[in-house]
Amino acid sequence: MAAKAVVLHAAILAATFVGAPAVAQTNDPNLSQKQIDCLNPTTAAGADCDEDGVRNGGGKSGAGNAAVGAVFLPALIVDLFPNPPARPTPAPTQPAPPKSPTSTAAPAPPPSGPITSPTGLNVVAPPRAVSGEFVPDEVLVTVAGDAGAVQQIATTFGLQVRSQRQSRLLGTTLVRYGIPDGRPVGVVLAQLAADGRTQRREPNHIYSLQQAAGIVNYAFERIALDSKQASGENVRVAVIDTGIDDTNPALKGVIAGQFDAMPNVPIKKRDHGTSVDGLIAGVGALEGMAPGAKIYHARAFEGGKSSMDVILSALDWAAEQDVRIINMSFVGPKNDLLGTACRNARALGMVLVAAAGNNGPKAPYGYPAAFDGVIAVTATDAKDGLMPQANRGAYVFLSAPGVEMVAPSGTGSDVVTGTSFAAAIVSGAIANLIHAAPDRSADEIEKALAATAKDLGPKGRDNDFGYGLLDIKAAGAAKK
Repeated sequence: MAAKAVVLHAAILAATFVGAPAVAQTNDPNLSQKQIDCLNPTTAAGADCDEDGVRNGGGKSGAGNAAVGAVFLPALIVDLFPNPPARPTPAPTQPAPPKSPTSTAAPAPPPSGPITSPTGLNVVAPPRAVSGEFVPDEVLVTVAGDAGAVQQIATTFGLQVRSQRQSRLLGTTLVRYGIPDGRPVGVVLAQLAADGRTQRREPNHIYSLQQAAGIVNYAFERIALDSKQASGENVRVAVIDTGIDDTNPALKGVIAGQFDAMPNVPIKKRDHGTSVDGLIAGVGALEGMAPGAKIYHARAFEGGKSSMDVILSALDWAAEQDVRIINMSFVGPKNDLLGTACRNARALGMVLVAAAGNNGPKAPYGYPAAFDGVIAVTATDAKDGLMPQANRGAYVFLSAPGVEMVAPSGTGSDVVTGTSFAAAIVSGAIANLIHAAPDRSADEIEKALAATAKDLGPKGRDNDFGYGLLDIKAAGAAKK
């Protein structure tokens, strides 16, 4: 069932992801300084540009030539499940004074006086080519030092401190810097590399939920799980997703804790998160894979979209709840900060499960699923056929039911399709394994799932089905 497009109100856009109007960006590493200046509305007039302006290495300016990858606010919060096609971006406009952004922690004091673009900055590396959707006027940086160092970096590089907090999974201070003067993200990342106090520097990437468009859930039969014996009693599972309808009967007594990583954004949709939680641990008529499991739910998405800083905040909260499993039914570009957080969560003993993606067989790898140590799940139907919209690639680890399943939703129940829901099935199945053998490690669980999966498609692991269809009965019986 195809979900409808959801477009948030412009006021929500301004409050959520950016603190200044979008400005055309480019991340071409071959740009000259003259071309970079001509991209910047505040410097183009004095940069001896062509009469129509130098854009993207010499092309003409205009919406049709705006850089691919820069996310402009009118198209930012749109989700058609799977991701919508990119919209033409508007022509660049003169930046207005930055607005106060949403932050999951106490905002840092604003810098005093106007922020001006410094001159003579040392670019120690070529301007970085940034792939994937990202917030066009922000960067995420881990900083060695105190609040004073954070502000000194902002002053030195002409940036604005929009939020800062101590990240448990990153083990350092994470700062969201705004770029008020229209410099391309790739250029600012290269400039920041000159300061040894900046440890990691990444775009603020955008991630999307993975939903494609009486009731007995066929997943129990397909993954060899006896619904009468299924139990995840007291196993702690974190879910990072949309808001939920915690009054739905299927979630009665299921939700042990909730965290809102974007508290200043009103909740408008609760379907996706409610379905994921229900498929993992629902009770009653819409029983999930692991009844009795305790769900710790972090709301980090609205309109099907979220940004890297919000997701990292949700992951840190999940780690603090001492969960055994983290379900991540979303996909976006590769981001080193997310990779580090996932690697450290795995080192703490957590099993990480993620949707492989619904963007088609020719789509790039989806993250966090493609990171090492994350179980990437693709979706199959009641006859073990692959969902046509599923991503393909060597990172796909396991197949699980995810096509036309009935699940609880924000309006009661719905028929859902997507690798999001296949990931939820796997998370619930793993909760059964942990309930049966609490001392089983994440590595042991991963090996058992791979060794016992029912081979589908070409013999052995392949790019479509991974190791094959989840067989939880066999995985439970597998020796350590």
